Amino acid sequence: MEHTLSASDKYEIQQNFRRYIRLKERFDTARGAYVTSRASKVWVAGVVALLFALASNFFLGVATGLFAVYFYSMVRSWMQISESEEGVEELDRWFSGKKLKFEGSILYFSNDQLLENPLDPFDEDCYQ
Repeated sequence: MEHTLSASDKYEIQQNFRRYIRLKERFDTARGAYVTSRASKVWVAGVVALLFALASNFFLGVATGLFAVYFYSMVRSWMQISESEEGVEELDRWFSGKKLKFEGSILYFSNDQLLENPLDPFDEDCYQ
């Protein structure tokens, strides 16, 4: 098993590693925001306001606003998830081309089946 990386790829590997970690954190944050927005019970208040809307246009507007807030937060967090997920997948493909893979946020060689030798892309000893 090859235990060193190409020194000519050092800068790219380090920059893409940083980018991957940043996108992974953004993905986790967006995923938490999506779960929180789906768990929000704003829509229940919208349904209650919709019941009162039969007698008043004001409550129809309130119900519309509550539903808009609920769906806006869900769509916004879903779009953030999609953006960061696309970036993570793109970087996964790039690292696969260099015969590297991520397990969580730890970098390994692709042929390291037992995940015994994690790589630190900022360690000078990893490069030849």
